[in-house]
Amino acid sequence: MWLSERNNSGAIFILLGFSDYPELKIPLFLVFLAIYSITVVANIGMILIIRINPKLHTPMYFFLSHLSFVDFCYSSIIAPKMLVNLVAKDKIISFIECIVQYFIFCVFVVTEAFLLVVMAYDRFVAICNPLLYTVVMSQKLCITLVMGSYAWGFTCSLTLTCSIVQLSFYGVNRIDHFFCEFSSLLALSSSDIHISQLLLFIFATFNAVSTLLIILLSYLFIVVTVLKMPSASGRRKAFSTCASHLTAITIFHGTILFLFCVPNSKNSRLTVKVGSLFYTVVIPMLNPLIYSLRNKDVQDTVTKIMTMLPRLKNDRHN
Repeated sequence: MWLSERNNSGAIFILLGFSDYPELKIPLFLVFLAIYSITVVANIGMILIIRINPKLHTPMYFFLSHLSFVDFCYSSIIAPKMLVNLVAKDKIISFIECIVQYFIFCVFVVTEAFLLVVMAYDRFVAICNPLLYTVVMSQKLCITLVMGSYAWGFTCSLTLTCSIVQLSFYGVNRIDHFFCEFSSLLALSSSDIHISQLLLFIFATFNAVSTLLIILLSYLFIVVTVLKMPSASGRRKAFSTCASHLTAITIFHGTILFLFCVPNSKNSRLTVKVGSLFYTVVIPMLNPLIYSLRNKDVQDTVTKIMTMLPRLKNDRHN
């Protein structure tokens, strides 16, 4: 690893980002800045709301708080650098910075995929086995499921990152992306990349197939259980508790599957960038909004906080 790092010390990496559209750099900067600002406020706000309200100290909200944390983290490793590169002339990023960015990003994006699986399992237990919910979804199991998601994200990321570090890069390397994405780095290497490509294929396929399969099975059982419910109000209530999660899953996995289907060619680079932009920057903003807009408990907590703020200001003045 040290040897490869020494060999790559002279290599220069340039994140091209959206430099092909110089006339759009200011509008894009303002749009992405607004999106990232909402992402930070919404996700940190969601975490604080869940901690403040005792009614939200349940497995579902425990998982949601970690989803917000993951969204905040992997957006923050991508968005600030992208914003700087939109307005800066110098778009150079060092080899170490590039590797660290990819490593942290990969940890959290894989963790998010498995947190969505954990949340699907939580909804399955809540709807299919409501009487056993508190027993099955114990604090110990919840912590184990979350820590397992982080551990697998770390394992995937460490393996893929180590495979990149072993590669050699020389001269000026122009990365036609707005972050250090794995495939873009492989395309620039002068080494044999077959092992790295194989590892990427194995991990990407396993993560996509396993997560989707478990989610689909969970919701298959949920749909069967809900359809057997005698009352229409009960069915509506059951489906409404899953609506936010289903929306988040559809957007996240839909974007990932879309990127899988895009052909790897120069003509498709803009499509890949837009798709990547969606799941790295837009989805972290959407998730807390999706869960808060359809959640009465979260809305009530926000309302209470907003009504308390003027009182606190008045008390300070008095």
